[in-house]
Amino acid sequence: MSRFHAVRIPEFRGAAGPDAPAADAPRLAEWLQRNAPIAVLTGAGCSTTSGIPAYRDGTGRWQRRQPIFYQHFIDSDVVRRRYWARSFFGWTVMRDARPNPAHRSLQRLAERGLVADLVTQNVDGLHQAAGHGDVVELHGGLSRVICRDCGAVSRRDELQERLAALNPDWAPEVRGIRPDGDAELDEQAYPGFRVADCADCGGVLKPDVVFFGESVPRARLADCDARLREAGALLVVGSSLVVWSGFRMVRDAHARGMPVAAINAGRTRGDALLEFKVAGECGAALEAVERELPMGKAQASGS
Repeated sequence: MSRFHAVRIPEFRGAAGPDAPAADAPRLAEWLQRNAPIAVLTGAGCSTTSGIPAYRDGTGRWQRRQPIFYQHFIDSDVVRRRYWARSFFGWTVMRDARPNPAHRSLQRLAERGLVADLVTQNVDGLHQAAGHGDVVELHGGLSRVICRDCGAVSRRDELQERLAALNPDWAPEVRGIRPDGDAELDEQAYPGFRVADCADCGGVLKPDVVFFGESVPRARLADCDARLREAGALLVVGSSLVVWSGFRMVRDAHARGMPVAAINAGRTRGDALLEFKVAGECGAALEAVERELPMGKAQASGS
C-alpha cells in the first residue's frame, strides 16, 4: 500500500449548469473596445495547436493518467526519478514548441492597448516567445529549475545537459508526450535513470512550477489581484477554469462587478459568471476578432 495520502485531481462538482450565452467575433470585438484595457487569463487551450497536449477534454473531464503530486515529489526519491526521467524527453517538446496564432494575436492586442495584463496558467513560455513582455506565470515556468535547499535558480536547458551526461546510454521506449513537458515511458526504464542534484549545494532540484497539490505563492496571487483591479474587464482564453487558481480570478472579477467573457472550445467552471462565451479554437477566434477591429484586416494580413 502507498504511504502517500490520496490527493484528488480538481474536477467539476455537482450537476452541470447552463452554458454561458453564446457570442461571435463582432460582439467580442465591440466588448474589447468598450472595456479596454482588459486583463486576460489563458489556459491549456491556448497552446494545444503548438503541439502541447491539454489535460482535459472539451467537457472539462480529466483525460490523462494521474500526474505527479507535490508532496509525493518532495517525499520520495523514487517519484523524483520518475519525474525527471519523463521530463528528460518531454522537455525537448516544450522547448521546441513555437507560438501559435492565439499567442501572436494576444500580443498584437496588447500592442494596440486593448490588453493591459496577461496571466497564464500555462508553464510553456509561449506568450513571452510571441513577444508579450509582461506575463504573470500563475503556475510558474518549466524553463527554470529551483533548488529546494539553497534556492538557487538555474536554466532547464543546463539541467538537460547534465542529465544527458549522467545517462549517456539510457534509451527507453517513449510511448507518447503528455502535458507540461511530460512523456509516457516504458515502466522498466525508470530504475536505470540517474537524477542530477543541485550544482551549488547538492540539494533536491524541482522544476519552477506549481505541482498539483501545491499552493500558488501568495505574492503571485497578490500580483494577479492588483492587475485585475486596474483592468476594465477579464477575458478567459482556453481554460476550463476547473483549477481553483484560475476560477478564483473569474469569481473575484465577477464579485467586483467587472465584465467577464471567455473564448473556449468547451464548458468552463465559470460559465454561470460569464457575460458570454465565444466557442471554438482560440487562435481562430482571436484572429476573427482582430478582423472586426478598426484596421484589423491590414494588421492581420501583415502579421
